[in-house]
Amino acid sequence: MEIQEKKILVTGANGGIGTALVKALLDKGAAKVYAAARSTEAVAGRVSGGAGRVVAVRLDITDEDSVAAAAEQCGDSDLVINNAGVNRCVGLLAPDGMAAARREMAVNFFGTLAVCRAFAPMMAARGSGVIANVCSIIGMVNLPVNGTYCASKAAVHSLIQGLRAELAPKGVRVVGIYPGPVDTRMTAGQEMPKATPEQVAAAIVAGLEGDAEEIFPDPMSQEVHQGLLKDPKQVEREFAQMIPAAATEGPAKSGGGSGKV
Repeated sequence: MEIQEKKILVTGANGGIGTALVKALLDKGAAKVYAAARSTEAVAGRVSGGAGRVVAVRLDITDEDSVAAAAEQCGDSDLVINNAGVNRCVGLLAPDGMAAARREMAVNFFGTLAVCRAFAPMMAARGSGVIANVCSIIGMVNLPVNGTYCASKAAVHSLIQGLRAELAPKGVRVVGIYPGPVDTRMTAGQEMPKATPEQVAAAIVAGLEGDAEEIFPDPMSQEVHQGLLKDPKQVEREFAQMIPAAATEGPAKSGGGSGKV
């Protein structure tokens, strides 16, 4: 799709990738960008720097009324980018693993699904539109130190596939975005190679304009994707080694993860 003159909703617009996406979309000539976050104050800077083309939207994707209000306000969106997410960075057997899993599923899966369900009917009625969901490369293979997060993103990956099938006959395209580690608040203090939010945003926009169904916007995600195509069990084995020894000794000794993707 051409970004120029399009109206676009970006959820999680207060984060690193969200901020970079808003700027990249404006640079490509978007007519309007709805910058959504749980607090409009969190995106005030995007509004003031948007030359009248950025609209702050209060949106808590886990709140049914908030999603409905956002859909009413932003119902003319040609493109919805579901970027909001959370990562508690713990293993499945960590002491707080159940609480982490519930929160991550509430935001990453159920919240994303709620936004899709709110906007898909309006796009289907027009016979056009794009829904792009930011998943993660570790939604395709589990990184045990982020086990609960990976599970929630695996659910998002399945959501993307299902929505794509349901909406294709109605003229609505569904895109999956699968970044690796990105240099944002979520990865602060994590020692690993990271793409910049600007690099990831540029790749996302290029993929959207190139009508890609799946976007792997950084070198790490591209490498892992190629590995999964070639030998998924080998990738699983490699990821399984990226876990502190204490985390294999049982729930009482499991610690937090060492990376967020």
